[in-house]
Parts: sequence; C-alpha cells; structure tokens
Amino acid sequence: MSDARPDSSNAPSSVQRLVIACGGTGGHLFPGIAVAQEARRRGWETLLLISEKQIDALAVQGHGDLRFEKVPAVAMPHPLSLKMVRFVWKFLQTRRHCRKLLEAFEADAVLGMGGFTSLPPVQAGRSLGLRTFVHESNAIPGKANRMTAKFCTGVLLGLEACVRHFPPGRATVTGTPLRTGMTTTATRAESLEFFGLKEGKKTILVTGGSQGARGVNRAVAEALPLLDPKTVQMLHITGPGEFEELKIAYAAQPQIHAAVLPFCQRMELAYTAADLAVSRSGGSSLAELSAFGLPVILVPYPTSAEDHQRRNAEVFTNAEAALTVEESELGQGRLAALLTSLLEDNARRAALSDAIRKLAPDHAAALVCDAVDLSFKFQAERGCRKLALKGM
Repeated sequence: MSDARPDSSNAPSSVQRLVIACGGTGGHLFPGIAVAQEARRRGWETLLLISEKQIDALAVQGHGDLRFEKVPAVAMPHPLSLKMVRFVWKFLQTRRHCRKLLEAFEADAVLGMGGFTSLPPVQAGRSLGLRTFVHESNAIPGKANRMTAKFCTGVLLGLEACVRHFPPGRATVTGTPLRTGMTTTATRAESLEFFGLKEGKKTILVTGGSQGARGVNRAVAEALPLLDPKTVQMLHITGPGEFEELKIAYAAQPQIHAAVLPFCQRMELAYTAADLAVSRSGGSSLAELSAFGLPVILVPYPTSAEDHQRRNAEVFTNAEAALTVEESELGQGRLAALLTSLLEDNARRAALSDAIRKLAPDHAAALVCDAVDLSFKFQAERGCRKLALKGM
C-alpha cells in the first residue's frame, strides 16, 4: 500500500493507519502483534510502540514485516513517593514524543494494549482528535487501564468478567488476540524433536510468561528430585533473568530429561509438545493455553496489580478449566505430588482440556480490528452528514 494518504477534503477516508502501544511485557506485546498482523491483512498501515526492555527486543524478533518504534517506559510510583516528580516529568516527555510519532505517521487511531506504556500514546492520540482504544486482557482492570479508558473512544476486553468494571455500554468483549504463530500444523512428534525431547514420556511445560516467575521456578527446581525420570520430562521456559540459575538446578538432577530455555519464540510448539503446564495466570498466557486446550496448574503472581492474576485464575477454576495453587503452597513436595497425580490421571487431564478449550478466544484480533473499524465508520458517516447539511 502506498504511504500517500487519500484526499480527505470532501469526506473522511477509511481507516488506514493504526498505532498500537504494546510494550513492556509479552502479555501486552504479543496480542499487539496479533492485532497488527490482522490489520495488515486488511490493508491497514501499522506502527507498534514498544519499550526499551530486553523482553521487547526478544519478542519482536522474526517480525521484520512490522514497524516498531521504541518509547521510554513510564511506570507510575506510589502517589506519595518523591519519585512522582520525576515520573510526571518523564511522562510529559514521553507524551510529547508519542504525539510527534503519531503526527509523523499520520495516524487515524491509537490502540493501547494495557499498562502505563499505553497511557502516553492514548493521551497524545486524544489530543490530536484521533479515535483511541484500550484493551484489557484480565478479569479486573488495572489502575493504568482505568485511567487510560477515560481518554478512549472504546474499551475492549479479553474476559466477560471484566465488563462490570466499566459503565454499561462502554466496553466490548473481544477476547485476547493470539499471534498468527499460535496456529500450527506441527505434530507432537515434530514439536518434541524441535526441543530435543523424547517420545514416550509425559512432558511438563513450565512457563511464567515472557519475564519468567521466580517463585514458580524455585518450586519446580525443588520438585525435580521427586518426579519419576522414567515417565516425565521437562520443558522449562525460565525467563531471561533466571536462566543460569535454573540451568544449574537441572544439571544437579541429570536423571530428568529436560529442555531449559530463557525465552521461547515458538510457543505453539511448546504447547503442542506438552501434556501438562505450570503457569502464571496472566490474560495473554491463559488465552494461549486455552487455544491449545492444555491442562494447567495456575500459580497466580501473588503481588500482581489489583490481584488480577488471582481473579483471572478464579474465572478458569470456576469453569473447572484449570487448577489453581497459591505460590506459598508449592513447597514441601506438594507441587511434585500434584504433578504426578495429574500425569497419572488421563481422564482428569482430558476433562480439564475440554473445559479450558471452551474458554479459548475466537477471532479476537479480528474483533478488535472490527471495533476500531466500526467506530471509524460511525465517525465517517457522521462527518458525511455534517458535510451534506453544510451543502444544503
């Protein structure tokens, strides 16, 4: 598509240029990439705003067809902290930077995928008169998204449970978008081979999300000596910060066959290879687990903002689609016992698989783009009516 914008002197044009603010965590970035992929399929131009974190650099690898711009991250400290002065100064700087990016890109709409990295671009978009949206993937909105929503044309949600936190008619449930790569034709045997794992053993996938999970990692390391090496193997995605420590832990238990990675670009193969997962309960992770129908033990991050991971886990546990265990309850052999019990109970895993698959998002990226598109069409029709009235 040409970069030239169509003449809008007589009537508003169709949506062409969508800016997606999605940096900071994989839970924001991967769904943002999914929306960009769907938008590009529709012929739209996209610009993704990401943070300067290492995880963002890792996650964007392999997406050379998409345009990314780094924007300084702005994490809000406690309101009574002296750090608030520096935060406000940095926030205003970032918002000015975002406004320049939006103007240079000639954006039509801005979509924030959550967190404080979404607030400056959305506010900048609002100041330019653009359509603005925020996506919340969790069962309860965080403070950042509550604030961002005040500047938005529309609020898009990953879970039905979140609707009650917004005024009636304000929010639309779209589901949490999945990357195009989350669909695969690879067989289980091919997926196992990719990670150097063996057929004939049950595979436990451990993932704490894109940044890892210290409490989960340590509990799994403690459980390793108690697992049966004849029947069990591990696929452990540690997060970049704890990879070296976990490598040592696995080296101390050579009887357990394992693939240990700091980060995984091919999560669709990891889900296909696994029989059971241990995972945090972020919205994006849950969307991916449900899409693959993978039985999972959820371990909510105990200090997540607004306790959103526990709320997410409750949605899945109440639907009998997952088991939830508090991080404080993982020690003293409890995790190993629970893993062993589930791996030996094929019927229980099958029931969990069926139930979690029913919660899988259906065409979420398309629904997000539809919401942006419909909003614009409404605005375009209203603009045309105004032009018609002026000509009467």
